Amino acid sequence: MADISNNFVGIKSPNPFWLASAPPTDKAYNVERAFEAGWGGVVWKTLGEEGPPIVNVNGPRYGAIWGADRRLLGLNNIELITDRDLYVNLREIKEVKKKWPDRAVVVSIMVPCEEAAWKAILPLVDETEADGIELNFGCPHGMSERGMGAAVGQVPEYIEMVTRWCKANTRMPVIVKLTPNITDVRYPARAAKAGGADAVSLINTVSSIVSVDLDSFSPQPSIDGKGSHGGYCGPAVKPIALNMVADIARDAETAGLPISGIGGITTWRDAAEFLALGAGNVQVCTAAMTYGFKIVEEMISGLENWMDEKGHKSLDDVIGRATPNVTDWQYLNLNYVTKAKIDQESCIKCGRCHIACEDTSHQAITSMLDGERHFEVIDEECVGCNLCVNVCPVENCITMEQLTPGTIDKRTGEKVRDKYGNWTEHPNNPSVVAAE
Repeated sequence: MADISNNFVGIKSPNPFWLASAPPTDKAYNVERAFEAGWGGVVWKTLGEEGPPIVNVNGPRYGAIWGADRRLLGLNNIELITDRDLYVNLREIKEVKKKWPDRAVVVSIMVPCEEAAWKAILPLVDETEADGIELNFGCPHGMSERGMGAAVGQVPEYIEMVTRWCKANTRMPVIVKLTPNITDVRYPARAAKAGGADAVSLINTVSSIVSVDLDSFSPQPSIDGKGSHGGYCGPAVKPIALNMVADIARDAETAGLPISGIGGITTWRDAAEFLALGAGNVQVCTAAMTYGFKIVEEMISGLENWMDEKGHKSLDDVIGRATPNVTDWQYLNLNYVTKAKIDQESCIKCGRCHIACEDTSHQAITSMLDGERHFEVIDEECVGCNLCVNVCPVENCITMEQLTPGTIDKRTGEKVRDKYGNWTEHPNNPSVVAAE
């Protein structure tokens, strides 16, 4: 069996699956049930400074986007950081860590952007014997309007400054949680590294309004007829998160900076993709809120089985394997050619591929043959865009097939190949010569 034990910046856990800082990690009762289910670690829901308590709304806190089958694709929340007493949280963190010494317990923190505020809370967290802290520079709503969360995460100079304060005043590894609500995530990551951060975690939620009630004309979720932008998470944000993780993993200035991957992770496959793009572990929230803590059982077994099947003995065999294959568009091989192929036995003749291709300028799929509905790819017109594969409701009915060197070009009748030995559909290209 593959070894999926995890060592992230010196924080050890039996597997790479941590619960992210969110409602599932807001109290000992939740965290202990999560550990019983098999989660390798948690990031405790964000603590704030001592003082007036945080007051959350007492109405709807979540808006949603669903798929056609009512499956949750995206969740928008307007909930703030913990509204529980600071010292109750600190006591429970200490008790949980003592009872579960083999699990990772990291504490998320968010206080005003003042050195005194950070100096005041760090010793209190140190005393809990937690494994690390995560600086919440990502929350895009509620707290950001108060000069915290994303308001700090969008200013690299602030990130570097606060990270330095924390590194100078704690024994624990410092993980900086980054906001996706920024033009280029590499700059805040560089700032975190410059400030001495041990790692970064990303992404936090995406600022969003998911819908508007067209009767009351109030954004959802609605509080007494008014709505606010919130933080968007769930499967829908996974592509954004993967891209940002890859950006940091590829950046020469943040090379070697450990990454905790967050964003829409629902299955073991999602987690493996984050690891392959450079994440050292992953954090999960929406999936646990949607399906419960036991979803981690499938994540663990799925990852182990896949690693066994592929011969990967440890997470180190997977982490970063896909990073070198991420490149800029200008370096893509323009002589690589694929064509769509429709399996006629699987085709249900719905016509979606034809409509998509017909109305997307390529006109490469027939709709009729000898007076009957028939969908087939016209090679001469197909540009290999893959749209038909993505709109087809039957899995593997349409596939993309690479044309190998020596394939006949139907327009010229010649076998052609480029200077690298690859077939090309551009026989007039100066770099191409006809095959003997």
